[in-house]
Amino acid sequence: METRFDLMSNEIGAKLAKRFANVAAVLHASALPQSTQELVSLRASQINGCAPCVDMHTKEAAAAGESAVRLNLVAVWREATVFTEAERAALALAEEGTRLADAHQGVSDETWAQVRKHYDDDQIAALVTLVAMINAANRMNVIVRNQGGSYQPGMFAAAVAN
Repeated sequence: METRFDLMSNEIGAKLAKRFANVAAVLHASALPQSTQELVSLRASQINGCAPCVDMHTKEAAAAGESAVRLNLVAVWREATVFTEAERAALALAEEGTRLADAHQGVSDETWAQVRKHYDDDQIAALVTLVAMINAANRMNVIVRNQGGSYQPGMFAAAVAN
C-alpha cells in the first residue's frame, strides 16, 4: 500500500501540522502524566488502525522509559494487571471517546466518574483534548495511507520550534 498524499509537503498541510504540534506541546507540558498520554494515544491509534501513530507512540513511550510489557498489553488493558486505576480510567475514556460511532452514548457516566476520581480539572482538560487530537491525527493518517515503521523518537520536536 502506498501513501496517497503527503500532507507535510503541502503548504496548508504543513501549517495545520504545525498547529497540531503546538497543541501537542501544550499537552506535553500539562500535569497529565506523560506515560498516560502515550498509553492513551497508543490505545486510540490501535483502535483506529493508524500505523504511523502506533509506531510513534510506542517508540516515544519506550524512549521515555515505558516497559515493553506495558506497551504490549495496552491493547488488552482490561485483562492486564500492570496499569494503575488512574491509567485504566484514562484508557477507558480513550476507548469510549474513540468509539463514538460504535457506542452512541459516548463516554459512560461510570467512566467519567473514574476520570473525575483520578484527575484534576487541568488534567481532564488535557485528557479530553488528547483523545480528540489523537483521533484527528489517526484519521488524517489513515485517509492518506501514511505508513508506520520509520518514526524516530523526537523527530517532530522541530515542528514546534519553527
